[in-house]
Amino acid sequence: MTLEADGSDNLLPAGDAAELAAARLALLAQARRQVDIRLPRLDATTYAGTGELAELRRLATAGRGAQIRLLLSEPAAALRDSHRLILLMQRLPSVILVRVPVEEIDLGNPSSCLLTDAGGYLFLPDAERPQGRAALADRPGWAPLRQQFDEMWERAERARILQPLDL
Repeated sequence: MTLEADGSDNLLPAGDAAELAAARLALLAQARRQVDIRLPRLDATTYAGTGELAELRRLATAGRGAQIRLLLSEPAAALRDSHRLILLMQRLPSVILVRVPVEEIDLGNPSSCLLTDAGGYLFLPDAERPQGRAALADRPGWAPLRQQFDEMWERAERARILQPLDL
């Protein structure tokens, strides 16, 4: 399957697990310095592929202004399952910031999203179902998702369970 933008609005296919993985990789590859990710749960297949981890590492080490913000409802599950992203989070805690939603309105939100600094996004209304929408660059579609993410980020607390121990 080739992943190409669809005409002038840069739409990406996002209707099944393979398309979602390809869309995540395309969006991460296109990001310059910053991405925001919201997930109810970090499962073994999401952001765990070699390509996705390489792109996240590239972003995290991009230098000045590099930042990855991750809103994760169940950080203990990711730690317990030894998700491949955990080690990168712990090695770069000043660049990869992880917060946990604490407000009831945020905890009840089943959606997930990936937002890039280039105006790209992947949005799943229900994170458990591989059906959503994605675009490489669509500021009108990106803006409300970014606003919602920023509001949730401000209400969330730092995920202390994922912080490395300073021994």
